Amino acid sequence: MTLTADGMKTTPYWWDAAPPQPLPEKPIEKSVDVAIVGAGYAGLTAGLTLVRAGRSVAVFDRQHPGEGASSRNGGITSGSIRPDHQTLLRKFGEARTMAIEREGKLAREHLYSFLKEEGIECDFQLSGRFGGAIGPQDYEQMSRNAEKLRRDLGIEAYAVPQAEQHDYIGTDFFRGGVVRMDIGGLHPAKFISELLRVAQAAGVVIHSDTAATNIDRDGREFIVRTSRGHVRARQVLVCTNGYTDEANPWLRRRLVPVRSRIIATEELSTELMARLMPRQMMLGDTRTLGFYFRPSPDGKRILFGGRDGTYNDDPSKPVAYLHGNLLEIFPELQGTRISHTWFGNVAMHRDMIPRIFTRDEIVYATGFCGSGVVWAPWIGRWAALKLLGKEQDNPSAFDFRAPASIPFYRGKPWFMPLFMALYKARDRKKMRREGRI
Repeated sequence: MTLTADGMKTTPYWWDAAPPQPLPEKPIEKSVDVAIVGAGYAGLTAGLTLVRAGRSVAVFDRQHPGEGASSRNGGITSGSIRPDHQTLLRKFGEARTMAIEREGKLAREHLYSFLKEEGIECDFQLSGRFGGAIGPQDYEQMSRNAEKLRRDLGIEAYAVPQAEQHDYIGTDFFRGGVVRMDIGGLHPAKFISELLRVAQAAGVVIHSDTAATNIDRDGREFIVRTSRGHVRARQVLVCTNGYTDEANPWLRRRLVPVRSRIIATEELSTELMARLMPRQMMLGDTRTLGFYFRPSPDGKRILFGGRDGTYNDDPSKPVAYLHGNLLEIFPELQGTRISHTWFGNVAMHRDMIPRIFTRDEIVYATGFCGSGVVWAPWIGRWAALKLLGKEQDNPSAFDFRAPASIPFYRGKPWFMPLFMALYKARDRKKMRREGRI
């Protein structure tokens, strides 16, 4: 049975320090150079880039700025690409595959430079990440991948045999793992709050709680209709990702919102945290439905996340599922209470890589597939450069065709329970193969 603290919160742990806030209502502009839909990491980074290039920008969000995944995620700067190297080669060819993999390194470096240059205070630490292997076969594959990262991209990455893993994580659950030192952690709600501050100071106009309901063409301009009026814009950028709604049915057929849920433990003793997370690293594993976990920025709690798979308001089953897997890795937490649980929507699609694309002259920056802390600012910036015409000679590797639509899908992911069952079956098969069950 999951132990919950009295008054367990169902709002993000991050919101205790930096809750999303509505902005003072302003009149809708008559016209702007660029209208942006979505005030998360991508939309605000794009707006900042455009304003600093001399464009007038209005950003619209149907919630408070950053109230979606930007303030609900795990705060891990992974910049993951979900398909493996061979899958990328098969789908996109060698040139784009290598460019995609190189951009992962560049995107992380850009984020870290951006935080420093803009003076963004969000508890960022370049702590490194330990990925735990479920068994020897996974360990060997991870070791080869670490070697490839070192050789091809110059990333500090190395294998950790099981005999040494207690130096990185206080568990016997894994069979060794791999460390990457180019990944760290930040406080996502503080990040979006600070990004909002920087964007507004630069002159980006942001309309919170103002849904964009339709985008029409009128000659050489667009008319963006909202719940509070309309604005004319020379260009439009859409950055709605996992919160794309019925206002854009074409995009909605291409993006699947998947709940990613996190639980936070109550505060733990300094001694226990030192045993379980001795290097305060970001953590994960090699299961298909893998888990991501980390210490809180103050080092007093463990935050543990994974895919939810439910579409109702009762968190009891997914919380119990996460709690059970947390205890499997850290049996010492038996009896520890859960203080917070929450979820956010990540946007998956058929290609499973972030994307910039254009349709009917509207530019889209979306589809971050659960790694938006790194990819959303990067893709948002490149989308802005596209609108400025500054990336024509050297476009992002993620700027190409739109993801394909999903057959029989209109916004309600009816197939997710089937996929969750399939992925869990794969993980059980892997556990059996590795002699774990």
